[in-house]
Amino acid sequence: MTLVLALLLAVKIAPPADGPAKQPQIVATQTGVALTYGSGNKIYFARSEDGARTFTPPVLVAEEGSLSLGMHRGPRITTSGNTTIISAVVGRKGGGADGDLLAWRSTDNGKTWSKGTPINDAPGAAREGLHSMTSNGRDLVFATWLDLRDKGTRLYSAVSRDGGKSWSKNVLVQASPSGSICQCCHPSAAIGPDGRITVMFRNESAGARDMYIVASSDGGNSFGPAQKLGTGTWLLNACPMDGGGITLDPKGNLETVWRREKTIYAAIPGQPETALGTGKDATTLHGKSGLYYAWTTPGGLSAKLPGRPDPVLLDPHGAYAQLVQLPDGSVIAAWETEGSIAVQKVQ
Repeated sequence: MTLVLALLLAVKIAPPADGPAKQPQIVATQTGVALTYGSGNKIYFARSEDGARTFTPPVLVAEEGSLSLGMHRGPRITTSGNTTIISAVVGRKGGGADGDLLAWRSTDNGKTWSKGTPINDAPGAAREGLHSMTSNGRDLVFATWLDLRDKGTRLYSAVSRDGGKSWSKNVLVQASPSGSICQCCHPSAAIGPDGRITVMFRNESAGARDMYIVASSDGGNSFGPAQKLGTGTWLLNACPMDGGGITLDPKGNLETVWRREKTIYAAIPGQPETALGTGKDATTLHGKSGLYYAWTTPGGLSAKLPGRPDPVLLDPHGAYAQLVQLPDGSVIAAWETEGSIAVQKVQ
């Protein structure tokens, strides 16, 4: 019954005729839900003002080159006051390996968009295509990405204090003593109510590819030492291409979810991890009712909801879920499914 109900209620969003819609990202706005996704080399935007029951027709945000898309590559979305900001990594037109992290702005609810503004200050350094962007909803927008300006993969960041118009000088967030952090796992970022910025990333150290967090208490100007999550370790001579998710409770306490081998774990920094189930590509949200999790299993997209002892199956064809809470406390999920984007209220 749960599966049938979920599929009947999900809203499907697809591009006009560009091919599969991939890697949805959502954010709550003052009036509803804002969503972005990629299709081919195009970035699209749609919004809902009725709790994700209906969405506007997709609007083309940009097509400025070869879009990094798939396997957690793709656009990100956030808000700064009345401004909506979308970021993505694109290569120069005509192809090529170079890639820059750009930001586009809209001040009219996504009807029109600015040209892309570069975030990385070393041209081509973001070509791995994996990044995260978030904001405090007001005066601080933060972006972090896997950076290749030097030998090995490092984590860099930048901030904007004018709604994405301009970006700061890039700051080194983390460089592994081994010479490279994990090369193909996306970072995640969150800003607490006190302005503290936390970034989660997968490290590479002595053959282990474990999750770490690092934080800044000065608005992204500098970052403290990295802290490993969980008590176990994953020895792996390859990149799993899976970075997990982070969320904050109302007091700013951090919760994380991530994959080690074939298992999804939840962990609070400094405490042992807890197994949630088998799968990959996990995300989490601390909502009004408690902690929400979603991840991809061999049988489709599953979610662990507050008040339910066992995970529920949302979509047998679903993957790459994202979660957001609306001002009324309801929680919305968006995910990939059979070439389209599905959006649904889950609780």
